[in-house]
Amino acid sequence: MLSAVSSSLVIFHKPFTRALRLPLPKLPLTPNPRPLSLLSPAASSLTPNATGGGRLGALSPAPATDDLQKIDVNPPKGTRDFPPEDMRLRNWLFYNFREVSRLFGFEEVDFPVLETEALFIRKAGEEIRDQLYCFEDRGNRRVALRPELTPSLARLVIQKGKSLSLPLKWFAVGQCWRYERMTRGRRREHYQWNMDIIGVPEVTAEAELISSIVTFFKRLGITASDVGFKVSSRKVLQEVLRRYSIPESLFGKVCIIIDKIEKIPVDDIKNELKSAGVSEEAIEQLLQILSIKSLTKLEEVLGDAQEAVADLKQLFSLADKFGYSEWIQFDASIVRGLAYYTGIVFEGFDRGGKLRAICGGGRYDRLLSTFGGDDIPACGFGFGDAVIVELLKEKGLLPELSLQVENIVCALDPGLKEAAATVATILRGKGQSVDLVLENKPLKWVFKRAARINANRLILVGESEWQRGMIVFRMVMVARSRRRMRPSVSS
Repeated sequence: MLSAVSSSLVIFHKPFTRALRLPLPKLPLTPNPRPLSLLSPAASSLTPNATGGGRLGALSPAPATDDLQKIDVNPPKGTRDFPPEDMRLRNWLFYNFREVSRLFGFEEVDFPVLETEALFIRKAGEEIRDQLYCFEDRGNRRVALRPELTPSLARLVIQKGKSLSLPLKWFAVGQCWRYERMTRGRRREHYQWNMDIIGVPEVTAEAELISSIVTFFKRLGITASDVGFKVSSRKVLQEVLRRYSIPESLFGKVCIIIDKIEKIPVDDIKNELKSAGVSEEAIEQLLQILSIKSLTKLEEVLGDAQEAVADLKQLFSLADKFGYSEWIQFDASIVRGLAYYTGIVFEGFDRGGKLRAICGGGRYDRLLSTFGGDDIPACGFGFGDAVIVELLKEKGLLPELSLQVENIVCALDPGLKEAAATVATILRGKGQSVDLVLENKPLKWVFKRAARINANRLILVGESEWQRGMIVFRMVMVARSRRRMRPSVSS
């Protein structure tokens, strides 16, 4: 039972000996609810005959017109709505993104979704250039919806300049847009989790980033038998191109072509490389090296002195110390499709082979100079929200996330709605969630509502109890199942 004593509300339940005393103002009981027009002058403006402007006036019916047309109620192709059940999943996923970032000591940042188009246009023939949502605004400026977060990060670092204290450990969770062909786990808008380390030239930075992703996977119940990381270095390609006197200006373009190696036939790869100006001999040598899956074999080809081999050996040594050596493997064909990568690159993949890359990243030591800033060693990764959800579905790891409200408060008499509102306000002031029944509903409906929102307690405000300074307090025990929930009530 709930008992009102003097000007306090005492909440207790029979099995408990301690009571919670909450302040309760005295309210006059009215036998009938007051008309809306008596509440305030503003409220009366909601009546059909009300006139005047302002926000309340917008509630009036729209004037009749012959030009009304039905709209397509679906979101634009490649985009999503987030009704409550999907929003709960998104919030859960983002919470894990942020919690892992916090565990690794990273600070959150964000950037405008709308950026200057030039920020994303580079001269290396990247796919991303053709996938921009870009337009000219009313000030005749070329702008674009961001397709990724890293260039915005670089812009902010340049803007802050010497006021920043290195190293930086920043993360972001933001929406990105790309007009691309849609497949499973690939949409035209998605949310992306980025973690970046600015100012650390050592391979320890890449090792830390991969460790953070492994930590995230483990939190979700994903194991090394489900997911792995393919690791390589852009310096491997640089060495091959150097040996065959391929101009450094072609490096970015060659990387973008090689990134398609699992997407298009090898003959098409050869033709594109030849068109880019790579000799047939260099192409054959390049493809031979890209087929290497062993770091030992790569060392035999390039030699131990090569910087790429040294970096990769250090990364695998660190992986052992971090405790995720079973998650990573060497694969020389991994180069990533963005032109700005300069060193180690990595890609998370589904070992079942059913999904596209789950995440990817690497070192980009020379990105800032492409925007006019001073180069600072940096590395980072991007992790989209769409593919991971598909993986969780595939593995049966999606959590059941139902609405959870601590209290549901209902007035048993229309004249007690103000009293019910007072009880709800007191509980909310104590940090408890409350679903206040706003309409006149039968108890059967209230019980069903309590079950649907997984309420822990049902508080009923009845006239006879309220006049005696009491309200009924019942624990609601909900029998949960996947498809149906039944309420049972005990006093």
